[in-house]
Amino acid sequence: MTNNEQAAGEITGVGERFSRETILKGDFSLEQCRTAAEEGDASAQGLMGDCYQYGWYVKKDYAAAVEWYEKASVQGNASAQRSLGWCWEKGKGVGPSYEKAVYWYTKGAEGGDADAQHNLGVCYDYGRGVKQDRAKAAMWYKKAAEQDHEWAQFNLGVCYEKGYGVEQDFKKAAEWYLKSAIQGFSDAQFNLGNCYYHGWGVSQDFEKAVEWLEEAAAQGDIMAMCQLGVCYNNGEGVEQNQDMAFDLYRESAEQGNPTAQYNLGACYYFGEGAEQDYHIAFEWFKKAAEQGVDDAQYQLAICYEEGRGTEKDESKAAVWMEKAALQGDAGSEYVLAYYYEKGVGVDQDYIQAVKWYEKAAIKGHIDAQYHLARCYKDGIGAEQDYKKAAEWYKKAAEQGDASAQNDLGWCYEKGKGVEQDDFLAAEWCRKAADQGEAQAQYNLAIYYERGIGVSQDSVQAAAWYAKAAAQGHKEAQYNLAFCYQSGEGVEKDYAKAAEWFRKAADQGDADAQFRLGLCYEKGSGVEQDYVQSVQWYRKAAEQGDGEAQYRLALCCNWGRGIGPDYEEAVKWYEKAAIQGHMDAQYNLACCYKKGEGVRQDYREAFKWYEKAARQGSADAQFNLGFIYKNGEGVEQDFGKAAKWYEKAAVQGQADAQNDLGFLYKKGAGVEQDYEEAVKWYEKAAIQGHMAAQLNMGISYITGAGVEQDDEKAAMWFFKAASQGSGTAQYNLGLCYETGRGVEQDIDEAVEWYERAAEQGSRSAQTALERLDFDYTDSED
Repeated sequence: MTNNEQAAGEITGVGERFSRETILKGDFSLEQCRTAAEEGDASAQGLMGDCYQYGWYVKKDYAAAVEWYEKASVQGNASAQRSLGWCWEKGKGVGPSYEKAVYWYTKGAEGGDADAQHNLGVCYDYGRGVKQDRAKAAMWYKKAAEQDHEWAQFNLGVCYEKGYGVEQDFKKAAEWYLKSAIQGFSDAQFNLGNCYYHGWGVSQDFEKAVEWLEEAAAQGDIMAMCQLGVCYNNGEGVEQNQDMAFDLYRESAEQGNPTAQYNLGACYYFGEGAEQDYHIAFEWFKKAAEQGVDDAQYQLAICYEEGRGTEKDESKAAVWMEKAALQGDAGSEYVLAYYYEKGVGVDQDYIQAVKWYEKAAIKGHIDAQYHLARCYKDGIGAEQDYKKAAEWYKKAAEQGDASAQNDLGWCYEKGKGVEQDDFLAAEWCRKAADQGEAQAQYNLAIYYERGIGVSQDSVQAAAWYAKAAAQGHKEAQYNLAFCYQSGEGVEKDYAKAAEWFRKAADQGDADAQFRLGLCYEKGSGVEQDYVQSVQWYRKAAEQGDGEAQYRLALCCNWGRGIGPDYEEAVKWYEKAAIQGHMDAQYNLACCYKKGEGVRQDYREAFKWYEKAARQGSADAQFNLGFIYKNGEGVEQDFGKAAKWYEKAAVQGQADAQNDLGFLYKKGAGVEQDYEEAVKWYEKAAIQGHMAAQLNMGISYITGAGVEQDDEKAAMWFFKAASQGSGTAQYNLGLCYETGRGVEQDIDEAVEWYERAAEQGSRSAQTALERLDFDYTDSED
């Protein structure tokens, strides 16, 4: 509530009012008073003590004052007893001794003297000469207060405000402050003003707050000046006037009020009521900080951290932040924790970071709760504990922290520290998303895309991706681009897809850079541009994106937008291959086999073929089979050749199907089996494999593995011959010459013999000669 307890420790005067009243009557005679005193009049004795105490009509003499006070006190004069107690407390003419002071205060208080009652209350309040007992303090304050003692009324108000010796009661506090304030006691006026300002014990009323603060300020109360400045600064109870606020802060600050010094520093720091000046702000912050104002210590630390108004010094920043934190300021505890976590001005210490995060978190500091949860989640400065992480996330989430809400959703999604619950995951994620948390919007989009905790809805997914993407969330931009590319949740739009890929790519997202390169290569949503394609592939490739490395290698290999440059191609094939990119491994193997961009090396070729083959590359499996079949870089092994051919063949690789058929026909590496041979020949032949079509023709003409059928033989010879197989062309010619499987037609035979002969078939040339056809002349 209020914090003005300065008057509570003061002891009131020694009969000043009685003495003044006597003197003001105008009939005071020192000699008459002395005579009466010497004759044993207790009142006169007390008055003589006052004269010597204050130097009224005599030279000030505390020892003489004590003599007269003692005389009056032993006769039971309450005011003299109180005055004698004051002398013992202050060491004026006697003592000092708090115990003797309490003795005489008690006498005077029991005699009904209001000042003595108040002073005795102070002794019990602060434990001066007696054991501290705030209940007794409040009791004696009340006795004096009921006699309209303004200081006692004020101190009794403080007791009710703080709950010192009585049950805390803000209403009664305000009532006693009012009684004291009406008598003109400035401290009470200030506290009463604060009561009205905050609505403590009274209805909040800024105008009444200002009224009482002005009363106190007019008496020079520097705390009232400061609080009145706050009212002017905020326009509370008065018209807002930052210039007036500044003047009040300055007047109070120059008299040493630490809160006003802080506020004045803030005026200079933020340029409110004064021209912004970090240097002057720094000086006022420092004055307040040195007096222990935690806000000032915090702000001074920020000045040192950022180098505002002073030379940047992170170590000093940490020192001042710790001072504020040690006073229990949650904001300072949080920042100090951050300093320890990041090593700002202190040695990095995660354990200390957790300690300070926890202190602030317990006080309800949202950011501290969130970061403490993060520490438990990641095991930073504390043993990893998902349960504690979830608990702290929830505390911050319930206060509305969007990041905490999002992470609490993650806990429920993964079942980390809480029972797994997709519905609650989506619910917390939505709370954060509705607050504009980009990561939560992205996560919620994924939930809608996959139907996690919500009904699957591609339209909602795209909408949330768009919200996050608009805030610059690169993963959301990337996914939104895919939505436009695929038409999921939005109308298909390749130009928008490319646009969002670019936004994510510009932020350095390697996947987006690759996709944008692909857009330029294919001309999807943008004008086809191989140079741009290569540039974006390279950006992604340099970040280690295997797919981009592979595509860049292809560009180098084909000379699209660059090159051709086989050595550069090999370089990027290898980078992608090392990452396990199957096609890159296959192409790298081909480079080693052919000696393109690298020295020919069958062993290296074999190594990379094998890696790709084990990942399921049918082409690599075929080549591996081919290597084993021909003994290129390895010992010839038809069994292994057949094994790899079969792996590729079952994937539909036509070359492997044909070669596997050949091995079955020859019984090389497998048991000879003509029917199995034909089975594989046919699979390849159906795919248009020329050699397999020829082999099918031979199988049908010979009846090897199938029932002999000249017509089917001729059909397959025709398919292979049409693709340019010289052998098939010769065989088809022979079919036409002899009429096997087709109607005999010498002219057609000659045409096919000629085609075969042009490819160097000696059999075809012989056939032409046999038919009396001058092949040489026909070539001419």
